[in-house]
Amino acid sequence: MPNIQPKITPIYQTSVFKFEDLDAVQQYFDEPGSRYLYSRNGNPNSDELAEAVNQWEGGAGAVATGSGMAAIFAALLTYCQAGDHVLCAADIYGGSAALLNLELSRLGITVTYVPFEQLTDLAAYVQPTSRLLLCETMSNPLLRVVDLRAAAAECQRHGLKLVVDNTFSTPALTRPLAYGADLVLHSVTKYLAGHSDVTAGAVVARTAADAARLRQIGVVFGLTLSPMESWLSVRGLKTLRLRVAAHCENALAVAGFLAGHPAVQAVYYPGLATHPQHALAAAQGGGRFGGMLSLRLPDDAAVVNRFMQRSRRFPFAPSLAGVDSSCSHPLHTSHRALTDAQRTGLGITVGLVRLSVGIEPVAELLADLAQALA
Repeated sequence: MPNIQPKITPIYQTSVFKFEDLDAVQQYFDEPGSRYLYSRNGNPNSDELAEAVNQWEGGAGAVATGSGMAAIFAALLTYCQAGDHVLCAADIYGGSAALLNLELSRLGITVTYVPFEQLTDLAAYVQPTSRLLLCETMSNPLLRVVDLRAAAAECQRHGLKLVVDNTFSTPALTRPLAYGADLVLHSVTKYLAGHSDVTAGAVVARTAADAARLRQIGVVFGLTLSPMESWLSVRGLKTLRLRVAAHCENALAVAGFLAGHPAVQAVYYPGLATHPQHALAAAQGGGRFGGMLSLRLPDDAAVVNRFMQRSRRFPFAPSLAGVDSSCSHPLHTSHRALTDAQRTGLGITVGLVRLSVGIEPVAELLADLAQALA
C-alpha cells in the first residue's frame, strides 16, 4: 500500500478500532493516547477538534461534545455533585437556566441567580456548598459584558470556580482563561463551526486535572461528538479569525444604523459608545465587539411579525452565528424556559429581537433592514 500522507485529517467514520492482539489492547490502557478503542472514548476527529479549541483558548486540555448543552452539562459536573450549590448570572442563555432549574435540581444541585451588577461582589450569594459561578463573556440576549478579571478575583476570594460561556465572543476576541477563568465552554454550533450545518460543543480546562475530569465525564455520559461533525467543525475553525473580523465589522455598521432609526427604541451592542460596558468590551475584545446585537421594537407582536415577514436577509431562525444573517426572538425561543419574573427582570419582552449579523455585503444588510422597518 502506498505511503499516504493527507494534508487534511481524513474522516474516521468508524465506531470501533481494531487491535492486533492482547498486547495491543493492553497498550491502549497502559499508554493513554497511544491507540483508539471505541469512538465514544475517543476518535481522531473529535480529538483534533478538542485540541484545536484548546489551542485557541490557551488551555491545558479540552473535550468535544455533541452539543453546546452537553458542554454546559460537562462543565457543571466537573465541579458539582449532589448537595452542591451553583451561582449563575441572571443574564444567561435560557438553555443553561433550563438545565439548572429542571434537571440538575433533580440531582440535588441548587442554583441562585446573581444580578449582573453583583457578579464581582458575591458575598451576599455565596453559601457553604457553593462551588462555581457560571456566566457569559457577552450575555445573551442583551450583550452585557462581564469584567472577567474582576469576576475571577471575586471567585478566588470565595473559593469558587469560574466557568465562562465564551460562545458570543469566541477566542478570536476574548480568551477567558487568560483572565483567570477555570473552564471555558462553547456551543461550537455557533461561531466556531460557523456555517449553521453542525451541532457541537466544547469545554476547555485551565488545568490538566480538570481536563482529565472533563474527558471522564464525556466518556461515561456518552457526550462525545461524532467524527463527521468534528471534521466539519475543524474545517470551520480554520476561517474563524477571518469570519469573526467580518462579523464584527458588519455588526458595528448595523448597530449604528439601527441606533439612528426612528422605529427602533433601543439597540444593545457593546461596540456603541453609549453601551454601559463599551470601554470594558473594547479592552477584552481587542477593539472588536462581536457579531451579535439586539434591538427593541414596540411591545406589539404585530409589529415584530411585520418586521420578520418583510426582512429577506435576516430570516427568523432560532440559532445564531452562521455566515448568513438571521434574527431570533428570545421571548419565544432561547429564553422561554425562564420564569415570567426572570424574563421581566431582564427586559426580555415581545419587542426584543436579536440579530445575528453575518458576513454578507453590509450595504445589502442595511438596505434590507431599512425596508423591513419602513
